[in-house]
Amino acid sequence: MSLLDTPLWEVIKASFSAKVWSGLIGAIGDTLYMTIVSSLIMLVFGLVGGIVLTIMCPDGLFPARGAYTVLGGLINILRSLPQMVMIIIMIPVARAIFGKSYGTNACIIAIAASCIPMYARIVESSLLEIGKGKIEAARSLGSTNFQIITRILLPETLPSLLRGFTVAVIGVISMTALAGMFGAGGIGDIAVRFGYQRFQHEVLFACIYILVLLVQGTQWAGSFISNRILKKRCLLATADGGIKAHRVNRNKNTQQNIENKREEKTIVVKKEAIL
Repeated sequence: MSLLDTPLWEVIKASFSAKVWSGLIGAIGDTLYMTIVSSLIMLVFGLVGGIVLTIMCPDGLFPARGAYTVLGGLINILRSLPQMVMIIIMIPVARAIFGKSYGTNACIIAIAASCIPMYARIVESSLLEIGKGKIEAARSLGSTNFQIITRILLPETLPSLLRGFTVAVIGVISMTALAGMFGAGGIGDIAVRFGYQRFQHEVLFACIYILVLLVQGTQWAGSFISNRILKKRCLLATADGGIKAHRVNRNKNTQQNIENKREEKTIVVKKEAIL
């Protein structure tokens, strides 16, 4: 069913048919598999890379200007490569590891390699938000660099790291769709082979629904977990609660100021009476 000879509404109705969705079950599984595995690889290497960049920056815990410049330059080079180019470059690496350059496992290498530099920069930006005062206070108490990283930097920036990881995972989802053009399988492969090349636009629409749901679900989960952490730390309140708390604090401060002025006037009157 093509939009070239079929009304849009008919194509949309056909995109919800059981026949279309039954053929997408395997593709959904491939997309989820690539997304989960690539995200875990990205989380580990991106987190380590971001921490290394943070501690080696000129104002870091272990300044190393030369190593920081080299590593930062390498990350910038990898970030400057388009996703399609990264997939092509990583084909020999995938062939060396898995013995073939196509399939879900082979494309996971390219997806992770493309997203790790991005997440490393996100981690670095989050960790650099910590004030130097907290780090200096920890040092004055005898904390080692490892203790500062594990007990101050990472816990303090956990909500920000989660939000950054959510953004990176959404990037992984978009790249799994692109990897479908290079034999990775998944939703992207179905959308290209059936939706684009064979003009089965109802299949293309169904693939779009799935990708939108995956992105929306990922964004909701990341925001929910991050907000829960902030609420537990009393750094985020609901709109009503925040307004009420602000009003209560303002009223308390006003009453306290009035009482202080009354006490000052009473003291002045007593002094005048004594004199």
